[in-house]
Amino acid sequence: MAKKYLIETFGCQMNVHDSERMAGLLDQAGYEPTTDDLDADVIVINSCSVRDHAEEKLYTRLGEIRVLEEETGHKPLVAVAGCVAQQEGERLLKNTNGRVIDVVLGTQRLKMLPVLIEKAAQSPFAEVDINPWDDVTFPLGMTRRTDPVKAYVTIIEGCNDYCTFCVVPYTRGHERMRAKADILADVRQAVDTGRKEIQLLGQIVNHYEAPDDPGCDFADLLAAVNDVPGVERIRFASPHPRHTGARLIEAVRDLPNVCKHMHLPVQSGSTTVLQAMRRRYTRESYLDLVAAIREAMPEATLSTDMIVGFPGETTGDFEETLSLTEAAQYHSMFSFKYSERPNTLASRRLPDDVCEEEKTRRIVALQRLQRDIQSRLHARAVGTTVDVLVDAVSRRREGEMSGRTSGNTVVNFPLPAHIGAPAGWLGRTVPVKILRAGPNSLWGEVAEQPIRGWHGACGPGTPGAGRSC
Repeated sequence: MAKKYLIETFGCQMNVHDSERMAGLLDQAGYEPTTDDLDADVIVINSCSVRDHAEEKLYTRLGEIRVLEEETGHKPLVAVAGCVAQQEGERLLKNTNGRVIDVVLGTQRLKMLPVLIEKAAQSPFAEVDINPWDDVTFPLGMTRRTDPVKAYVTIIEGCNDYCTFCVVPYTRGHERMRAKADILADVRQAVDTGRKEIQLLGQIVNHYEAPDDPGCDFADLLAAVNDVPGVERIRFASPHPRHTGARLIEAVRDLPNVCKHMHLPVQSGSTTVLQAMRRRYTRESYLDLVAAIREAMPEATLSTDMIVGFPGETTGDFEETLSLTEAAQYHSMFSFKYSERPNTLASRRLPDDVCEEEKTRRIVALQRLQRDIQSRLHARAVGTTVDVLVDAVSRRREGEMSGRTSGNTVVNFPLPAHIGAPAGWLGRTVPVKILRAGPNSLWGEVAEQPIRGWHGACGPGTPGAGRSC
């Protein structure tokens, strides 16, 4: 009987894709997947260290596995991978008394997972491999894709920017580009297995320069992916605002399969704080970029990341964050309270001098504002019809499906009464007439004919103008 594995993922899309890669490697090694702790011979926890809270999830989960062992006698082999593994290395064993973890696997050593598991199974000691960055070309190996509609494709690993708050350069290493030929091979393989949407991943995707095709930048790569037969939608995460220029904006505007949505992490609305973060742009230049995108694509949606309570952030600085948020009219936002991360420049140079109570007050105010903005933007969609790529069956309501517009708005809708199995709708693009709107999603019904109009736009453009979403 084949041994079984369970992989649990915390963190970003890059971690999700890394988990797909590890699943592919374990499949190749003869293991079978399971979703049950008590059925798993191996539990792999793919960890995240971008925020304190994400790191705490790892230790909470390890505690749960310890209780499982004590209460049932079932002792799966436990491997910790991802950014916390890379960051902590052997210290991770000391932090947990070495009682639960059998393998510690760095971010660039995923291909070693099956070998280390077999070694650990024969040894009383944990196997630790965090040898950094030796996979310069990082062959990705097999991938067991878990999503039936979209496929993640890595184009860059690592980062060279060293923003003062960010741990990524220390856990993912220096920036390394994948060959254009390998990327396109991944895209073709994903399409051949039924995926409709391609999501290009990298710490800063618009730094991309093809090592095997001189002169090919990120805009050119988008064009090449757009031309692959069978690709219906292309998304990417995340571009850096400082490197988002006219060529990229024009590519997003003009390439028919590229979604009209851009995630532009701003982090703060204050130039003073942005300088302390080493973001290398100002409030004014960022808003100029937003205006350029709005002018080129009135239908485009924008999303962002925001940090409150960064060292030295004053009440005035935070008010500038609120005013920038109001000016940008984001379609969605990921917002966080600043937490000091190991090894970062901020942890070594800047005192964490904004108290926890003030951080909480600020993030509540920011999230309240953003919720109001999203509610207003979504209300514009009521009565219009939007094109939705169906990507999920509702977990809450039987017979209801969910998908996203090109602008990345979630739309829920019930299947028409005469329609059969919901699974047959996954991957289809359907017109949905919007009947209700909330701050986080829309709800509607399948329309007989699409009405070309609303795009989920969060800009000042008039609904009904521009191309269909």
